[in-house]
Amino acid sequence: MTSSSISSVCVYCGSSFGSDEKYAKQAAKLGELFHKLGWRLVYGGGTTGLMGTIASSAMGPKVDGKVLGVIPDALVSKEREPVSEEEWNAKLKESVDNHQGATPISSKYGETCIVPDMHTRKRKMADESDAYVAMPGGYGTLEEIMECITWSQLGIHDKPIVLFNIDGFYDSLLSFINHSIEQGFISKKNGEIIQVAHTPQEVVEKISNYIVPEGRFNLAWKDECDKGH
Repeated sequence: MTSSSISSVCVYCGSSFGSDEKYAKQAAKLGELFHKLGWRLVYGGGTTGLMGTIASSAMGPKVDGKVLGVIPDALVSKEREPVSEEEWNAKLKESVDNHQGATPISSKYGETCIVPDMHTRKRKMADESDAYVAMPGGYGTLEEIMECITWSQLGIHDKPIVLFNIDGFYDSLLSFINHSIEQGFISKKNGEIIQVAHTPQEVVEKISNYIVPEGRFNLAWKDECDKGH
């Protein structure tokens, strides 16, 4: 895998900002780096929290970047009438503060693809991406990146998978994985499916230099293989 073979990267992350501004700062830096490289960001389509931060940053100051947000219809705000910038920011803040779970649509965050359900969302994001990155997030982020890891273990795809471990956010998950390896539930080679980065530049380097580990399953996945995984 080389940087020349990468054109679209899926980033899973939280729709909240977290308790420390460092997460949003790193999300912005990663988005800016994608914009500079000309890589397309594929993400969950939210406009709040780390999702909104990385999407708007990847679009760039001239809103000329490449971003695809994939979001289920149930999570899309039905209020799409034009509003002023002040009203727009107020809507975003209200959504975050009240955890309403709905997100408005804006070209500021790139192209939005609305799908009928969560399963379609995950499949679309996977199909549209050459690599997968997990930034800090909650249940959804963890579930999504773990599915990508499992798909790689089963031989469904061989795309790079990177944990963006900002200030040790994923240390406890990595400890669990190491413990599972020690206890014989994950092979040492399959532990190499996951690469760990601590800076935006390192995320790019880990993706560009990714080596598919040996020892994964090599099964005949008809549906997934037909999709090119």
